[in-house]
Amino acid sequence: MQYELKTQVIEPQRQTFTHIAKRYGDKPASRYIEGSIDVQPKEHFQYRPTWDPTREIYDDSYSVFRLTDAYSYLDPRQYYYAPYVTARSGHHEAFATSLEYIEARGLLERLPDGWRSVLAELVLPLRHLESAGQLILCGMARFGWGATVTQSAAYSAFDRVGNAQVLSRVGIALGGGTTDLLAEAKEHWLHDAPLQGLRRMAEETIVETDWGLALLRLDAVDRLVYDLLYQHLDDEAVVSGAPAYSLVAQHMASWFADNRRWIDALYTAWREDPELGATNAALLAEHGAAAVDTALEVVTPFAARIDELLGGSSAVDRITTTAAEVRAAHTGAAA
Repeated sequence: MQYELKTQVIEPQRQTFTHIAKRYGDKPASRYIEGSIDVQPKEHFQYRPTWDPTREIYDDSYSVFRLTDAYSYLDPRQYYYAPYVTARSGHHEAFATSLEYIEARGLLERLPDGWRSVLAELVLPLRHLESAGQLILCGMARFGWGATVTQSAAYSAFDRVGNAQVLSRVGIALGGGTTDLLAEAKEHWLHDAPLQGLRRMAEETIVETDWGLALLRLDAVDRLVYDLLYQHLDDEAVVSGAPAYSLVAQHMASWFADNRRWIDALYTAWREDPELGATNAALLAEHGAAAVDTALEVVTPFAARIDELLGGSSAVDRITTTAAEVRAAHTGAAA
């Protein structure tokens, strides 16, 4: 008896889930779409939270920023668990390779005194700012509305833990394999005048009940600090004999550019909402400008200390320029 092997194509009865087909048509959808759209719980909550009985446990009124359809916002990176983990694994492996090179060549030991002080006194303590960022974004992930919004916040919160670990590893390497500099960095964070504005802002933002306003405040500080430390000082390090700093800065700058994509997309979704866009734009102009003003106030002593340590005046000038650009982006005015 002879058998003939044939390929059979079995057409699926449907291409995707019903709720996805209602939005996008009965066609194959990406895993990001299938795992993100319309996941937000909307009913059968039973009891209101005892700590805020005026709202449901999941409620779109936890922020003044709202979308008519929460799923009009999509993460442009299309992150769900698998691609997120893959992307971050590659990022941290690349950093580990750079750190191995830095240690093998003894580049941290060769840092000029001013640059070593910048790292030890000002950069390493910011692992505590990264930890604060994690808590702020966890709050957004909990109280935000719409799974595409909350999962973007959750992945960014995970990233802040990774950033804190990056800075911790740099501190251990700079301290000759001990955690002594990390302990000193904590004391700097708790007591040094140039860092107290940042610490106050971080602690106040952690307890901000409006997740949208909290995001604006964290983002405003990030845009000043990350541009100053990992763009401006990266350029300065290249010409100042501090290649170790530059090698570390490139990884933080790379992460920040990726992280900005989901935040910028959310701002755009707020502004372009067909029903609430004008209200959101006015709120962004008002609260965004206020967040930038606060960020500039708390980062200025930090930048001034950098100028003092490196013998220049460019750090304060840089954050002033950056603040004007960010404020203009929020208000729609010319910088």
